[in-house]
Amino acid sequence: MADFDLIVIGGGPGGYVAAIKGAQHGKKVAVVERDNLGGVCTNWGCIPTKALLKSAEVLDTMKHAGQYGLKADAVGHDFAAVIKRSRDVSATNVKGIEFLTKKNKITVLKGTGKLVAGATPTVVFTGADGEKTLTATNVIIATGARARSFPHLPVDGVKVFNYKEAMSLPKQPASLLAIGAGAIGMEFGYFYNALGTKVTVVEVMDQVLPVEDAEVAKLVERSFVKAGVTIHTATKVARLDTSGSGVVVHLDKAGVLSTVEVEAVLVAVGMVANTEGIGLDLAGVKLDERGFIAINENCQTANPAIYAIGDVAGKQLLAHKASAEAEAAVAHMVGHAAPVDYAYIPGCTYCQPQVASVGLTEKKAKDRGRPYKIGRFQFMASGKARAINHPEGFVKLIFDSEFDQLIGAHIVGYDATEMLAELIVAIRLEVTARELMTTVHAHPTLSEAVMEAAADALGECVHQ
Repeated sequence: MADFDLIVIGGGPGGYVAAIKGAQHGKKVAVVERDNLGGVCTNWGCIPTKALLKSAEVLDTMKHAGQYGLKADAVGHDFAAVIKRSRDVSATNVKGIEFLTKKNKITVLKGTGKLVAGATPTVVFTGADGEKTLTATNVIIATGARARSFPHLPVDGVKVFNYKEAMSLPKQPASLLAIGAGAIGMEFGYFYNALGTKVTVVEVMDQVLPVEDAEVAKLVERSFVKAGVTIHTATKVARLDTSGSGVVVHLDKAGVLSTVEVEAVLVAVGMVANTEGIGLDLAGVKLDERGFIAINENCQTANPAIYAIGDVAGKQLLAHKASAEAEAAVAHMVGHAAPVDYAYIPGCTYCQPQVASVGLTEKKAKDRGRPYKIGRFQFMASGKARAINHPEGFVKLIFDSEFDQLIGAHIVGYDATEMLAELIVAIRLEVTARELMTTVHAHPTLSEAVMEAAADALGECVHQ
C-alpha cells in the first residue's frame, strides 16, 4: 500500500488546486511546499501585484477628482503603507488556502520533495525533522518557475531586481527602468509611474506586450507615453553598470548606442522552469527542448504515473492555466479525461488601460492564411465609459469570414479583464457575430461594446 494516493510537489495555483480536486475524489493527498501555500501567484505575483495596482489606480483617480466634480486636496501616498496593504492581502489569501487544505483533510508537508527511483512513485521529503521516504499511486509536479537571468543583467536584489523585490522595496525609487515590456514590466511600470517614479521601459521586440494584438499594444504604448513613461521598443539592453550610486543602462537600437541613468532596474525578461534538484531523471521524467517538463494532453510525463502542471510544464505561464491543468490531471487519474484546450487560455495585463485577450490575434490569423473579418467598437462611443470617465480603448473581435465564427477577441480599456469571460465562452462554443450582436446586453455597461463590435463586423453597428 502506498502512503498516499497522490503527492503534489508544490502548493501554488496548480498544486493546491490539484490537491483539493484529488481530495474531492476521495483520494488521500499530501502537498509538499517549502514556503507558504499559494505559490508565486498568491505570495509574490497575481494577488499582491493587483493590490499594488489598485492603490496606484485609486491615487490616479484622486489626482483627477476635479473631473468628477469632486475635491481632493493634498493628495499623496505612503509608499510603505501601500506595500504593507499588498502584503496583507497576500497573507489573507494564504490563510484562505490553508483553510481549504484543512477542510479537505490534505496533509501539508512543509519542506522539499525529491523524486527517487522506485516501483511506484517515491518522494523523499525533507523537512524540519529530517528526511522521510513516501510512496504514492501518483505524483503531480507543480514546482513553478522563477525569473530568468542573463549574465549581462546581473541581479543584486538592491539596485537591480526581479518582480519579487519590486513589490516589496523598502523605499520608492526616484527613477526605474524596466527591462521587458511584457505583463510584468508594464504592470510595474504603471504602478511606479502612478506613484511618481520616473519610469523607462525597454523592449527588444517591435511592440510592448509582444504577445498581444498590435493595435492593442499601440494604444497601451500611447497611454503610457501620455502618462510620462519613456518607452524604447526594438531595443536591446547591452549591459548594466552598477559601479556608481545608481545604474547606467547601455542601450542598443539597431546599432545606435545610448545610455540611461536610473536609480533602479527591474529585470522582467521571462521565466525558467524550476526543474533542478527534484530528481526528474531518477523518476524517468523528461524535459522538452525549452527546458520545461514534457507532458502529453493529459499532463502525464514520460513516467505515466507522474504528472506535471503549471509553469514547470511550459506553454502559457499563467495561474489559471495551472489550475486548469490541475483539474485535467486529476480528472485523468480518476478516469474522466478532460484535456486542456490551450487555444482558449485567456491572457490579461492589469495596468490601466487593462488588456484582455483570447484566441487569434489579427497577425496570427493572417499568418495562418485564415480569411477573417474584424469588428471594432471604441469605448469613446460608450455611454457607460464616458460616465465613469474612462473612454479610452476598444473591443476588437476577429471572425472567420466563411462562417462568421468568433476566432479572436481583444479588449483594451478600463477593467477590460472583467469583460473577457463572455468572449471565452463564446469562442469555445463557436458563437457567430450575429449571435453576439443579437444577445441583449444590459445598458449602460461596458460589455455593450462586445455586442457593438460584433455588429460592426456585420456592418450593422448603431452607435459608431
